[in-house]
Amino acid sequence: MPLPPECPPSPNKDNVGPDDWTPYTNHVQFELAELLYAKAQMLASNIDQLMNIWAAHGAEHGKEPPFLNHNDLYKTIDTTPLADIPWQSFVTSYDGEIPQEGKVPSWMTSEHTVWFRNPRLLVHSILSNPDFEHTFDTSPYPEYDINGNHRYHDFMLGNWTWWHAVSLIIVMCILI
Repeated sequence: MPLPPECPPSPNKDNVGPDDWTPYTNHVQFELAELLYAKAQMLASNIDQLMNIWAAHGAEHGKEPPFLNHNDLYKTIDTTPLADIPWQSFVTSYDGEIPQEGKVPSWMTSEHTVWFRNPRLLVHSILSNPDFEHTFDTSPYPEYDINGNHRYHDFMLGNWTWWHAVSLIIVMCILI
């Protein structure tokens, strides 16, 4: 079914210019979001305090802060396009024993909506994204120092990943 004529065109990541940081207003706002949320993992209350300070300083010059508060930051991050993988949800609730005495915590009697994106499709999208080329290991490997000691400093260097990969290769060779 065709879209009505008044609908805007669907976003096409191939037609996006180098200055399009949607949903961020610019590169600086994107970098700040990445710093506060991903790198520093700043507490929501600290983000609010920083944005209040930024707003007070900006008011002197007629400028607003990059985000109003932590909710604005989180909302912007949540609307960041991610490989056109749709959000899905389900509702769950606690089904364990509820205390007979005292106050019952509200989480025990409430329904909770869990939102997620298909992890398999997300991993496929990440692995096929050229922006991530050479930024992480996709195969396990052993690494040794000059004395022959096995170095363990990330997941892909561990024995568990190595032996599981080798086991899969052996199984594949047997099946072929």
